[in-house]
Amino acid sequence: MSPELEENSQDEISVSQMEAGALSEEEGGGSARPLVPVLGADPGCGEGGGAGPPQTQDGAAAGTGNGAVAGQEGERETWTRQMDFIMSCVGFAVGLGNVWRFPYLCYKNGGGVFLIPYLLIVFIGGIPVFFLEIALGQFMKQGGVSAWNIAPLFKGLGLASMVIVFFCNTYYIMILVWGLYFFFHSFTDPLPWATCGHPWNTPNCTQDFRRPCNNRSALQLSAANTSNLLSTLSPLNLTSSLLLINNSCMETEGLRSPVIEFWERKVLRISGGLHEPGVICYEMVLCLMATWVIVYFCMWKGVKSTGKVVYFTALFPYLVLVVLLAHGITLPGALNGIVFYLKPDWSKLGEAQVWIDAGTQIFFSYAIGLGALTALGSYNRFHNNCYQDAFVLALINSGTSFFAGFVVFSVLGFMAAEQGVDISKVAESGPGLAFIAYPKAVTLMPLAPLWAALFFFMLLILGLDSQFVGVEGLITGIMDMLPPKSAIGSLRREVVAAICCIICFFIDLSMVTEGGMYVFQLFDYYSASGITLLWQAFWECVVIAWVYGADRFMDDVARMIGYQPLPYMKWCWSYITPFVCVAVFLFHVVNYKPLTYNTVYTYPLWGEALGWALALSSMLCIPVTVLYKLLRCKGSLRERWQHLTTPVWGRHHLEYLAPESEAKLLPAAETKSALLFESVI
Repeated sequence: MSPELEENSQDEISVSQMEAGALSEEEGGGSARPLVPVLGADPGCGEGGGAGPPQTQDGAAAGTGNGAVAGQEGERETWTRQMDFIMSCVGFAVGLGNVWRFPYLCYKNGGGVFLIPYLLIVFIGGIPVFFLEIALGQFMKQGGVSAWNIAPLFKGLGLASMVIVFFCNTYYIMILVWGLYFFFHSFTDPLPWATCGHPWNTPNCTQDFRRPCNNRSALQLSAANTSNLLSTLSPLNLTSSLLLINNSCMETEGLRSPVIEFWERKVLRISGGLHEPGVICYEMVLCLMATWVIVYFCMWKGVKSTGKVVYFTALFPYLVLVVLLAHGITLPGALNGIVFYLKPDWSKLGEAQVWIDAGTQIFFSYAIGLGALTALGSYNRFHNNCYQDAFVLALINSGTSFFAGFVVFSVLGFMAAEQGVDISKVAESGPGLAFIAYPKAVTLMPLAPLWAALFFFMLLILGLDSQFVGVEGLITGIMDMLPPKSAIGSLRREVVAAICCIICFFIDLSMVTEGGMYVFQLFDYYSASGITLLWQAFWECVVIAWVYGADRFMDDVARMIGYQPLPYMKWCWSYITPFVCVAVFLFHVVNYKPLTYNTVYTYPLWGEALGWALALSSMLCIPVTVLYKLLRCKGSLRERWQHLTTPVWGRHHLEYLAPESEAKLLPAAETKSALLFESVI
């Protein structure tokens, strides 16, 4: 404990405060009720607005000293091995964004130069918040919502993270559904997206990108002009120019690749807009159902099952990435692709967009603000070295992103060489890379079905652990919130998990319709966007650093790991990271553009309103909860603040906070189930 905190504590604690905060729990009632207020104690405020100290769903009471301690029924489940935690974090945080987003951002923002802003923001933004969330879960031994009993007034932070992770779990699984669909279609030779002539293809489908113009009027070049043009070109530029001419012919004639037609007309069966939902695709419904069943059985038993599955789901993608790279670098044009990926453009460092892209990518890829990291950390042993874990996991996460770039651009370099176009013409990010560019490249390889099946299986596994660990975080938060002695609280974990999966499944049915892609993009753009995650990360830092106290939290971490972390963590939480979050947040708001699909379809006003409703449903949880708690509390504003920012300790803190703290067991009330503690620090 820091000297100033110790001094304040000695001044503030009185006998009346030690006696305040006792609660009793009526048999079978499941929720705590305040006893007769103790004379001399400050007026309290419960969740229901009556007198008494703040309470939580599990019957915890917050006193006016340095925290009340709530008795917990039974020990919290922990990881069988600490490596289970590492693998779960790797599986959750290392996902599709590392493979399909980072390489594209790297080439777009100056190649190797992009690593400078990226690594800088990793150390001042990514690692501090990543460490904060894991350490908070480990210290409080609670999931994403109840962990914020460390400052009960801001429990809305936990609710906001639950809303975000719920939306993520709902729409993210669609990527796995599409991947599973492609995987099933990878076992045919030739691949269905390699050729035209299928029922879903149009007359404009073409496999030959070098065919001459049918419509000669598309390009009115005289023979003299043509000969003059060609005579001035070197052999290399000649090929490029002819391809440019042919490409312009294709654009004029509306010719389309079989890959794009398979994606849009067979997989998505895309309609004209959000206002045209169309019919449900039952093939996709079966894939959706299969995916949710797999996710459910990966996490239905909690960390005991999750901790085993992640060894395969976290490690297997690395094996496939190595195999794909070994194959990719043997392809013609691969070296050009890798050079294109890393070639530095120093002028990019002066562009604000480069720094914004770096910050946004880090908050996305580190899975910050979703509450799942807090849930995973809550299953750690109290004395686990989470500080060391945070740096190891950050290294794995960013290293995977960098390594994946070599895999992606070796294949894109080959694809560009085969088509005779510049690599910038084939470079894609997001679903465009996974479901258009890479499948197209695979069709140009020998043994195409093998590489297609391997790629989509890796895609499935890479997204699967992110999905079921995200659902695990949601279930953990819900289970921690349920009143322990109520009928709802007695539900088995497996039942709660099944209910959540079924609800998400029915919402997902809107995304397997002909207008489903528009719904998916709406969720992706708004519900878990950079704006919502930055808002969440900002308030997490502010609450820990300025409400609970950065020095105080550093002391708590030192109790867990046995030594003080570097002071730079405290500085980041207090000043640097909130500043980074605000800067990137404001940039996003100022440069906001209405959502479009393929730059062709612009979402209607009601669609944008629906999107903002998704974003605000999580963002407003924080201020609304703060206002609600303050208004329901009694006493002066200062007394309300004091009560509502007093931590609610768990029973395990009695053991681990000694000898600095003395735990006093209050006399049991008449009710049999009353077992309450008051912490005197």
